Amino acid sequence: MTDKYAVIGNPIAHSKSPAIHAMFAKQTNQNMAYESILAPLDSFTDTVNQLIVDGYHGVNVTVPFKVDAYNLMNEPNMEGVHDAEAVNTLTFENSRIKGANTDGIGLVTDIQNNLGFDFQNKKVLLIGAGGAAQGVAYKIAEKNPELFVVANRSLEKVHEMKKRLERSKNLLVTPITVASFEELGSQSFDIIVNATSASLKNTRLPISNLIFADRCLAYDMMYGQETPFMAQARAKGANVADGLGMLVEQAAEAFTLWRGVRPDAKAVIDKMRVV
Repeated sequence: MTDKYAVIGNPIAHSKSPAIHAMFAKQTNQNMAYESILAPLDSFTDTVNQLIVDGYHGVNVTVPFKVDAYNLMNEPNMEGVHDAEAVNTLTFENSRIKGANTDGIGLVTDIQNNLGFDFQNKKVLLIGAGGAAQGVAYKIAEKNPELFVVANRSLEKVHEMKKRLERSKNLLVTPITVASFEELGSQSFDIIVNATSASLKNTRLPISNLIFADRCLAYDMMYGQETPFMAQARAKGANVADGLGMLVEQAAEAFTLWRGVRPDAKAVIDKMRVV
């Protein structure tokens, strides 16, 4: 019997996850099917419950449902889930809904292993404080940067993120420094990650060109197009990357949780860059 999985989001038609998991399944000889599902904005829980009834084994969760997924799970199966309070992977086992967030691992793996930028002793700026940012903040802090600043229009969410990180059992993490866009001033950073929705809307962030240090990495979680953030960074001579590598790497982590075998994520990234 073919095991069924899916990705849930709204919108979802643009998702590359079905193609990624199809390549993973072929690599590892797994008998599984994976599809994309559009959930109404007010019916995420109903959608998941119906998939459980229909015999699905698990789902990935994308915008805007990652916080809903966190609230729906009844058992975490990955460290840092409670620190993120956002979930992008659900596994269904009998009456249990296990939750994980593989975004953080996907991001740091792509930046370190695929792009060759180490977080340790670097100044890191994370822009945004929504579900996408919450999903990666813990893993960035865990990599021991010299400075870790989170900037956002609303500082309330950043302060909440900071409190969760400070409550973490793992004290060997770099604390978050909270900043508004105005408070960034003339600071410059070695790694800058855009986790806002501005790129989805094709709008420019209110950030100064001064934040881009010489030979820095400017990383946009959005993939598939040149965003205003990427264009601004490129004009300042930064190394620029989109989020395709993160997408594939976080998918590989989810696939490993579900199937117990690790696919070759780099081979899939390289293939998708060519397509």
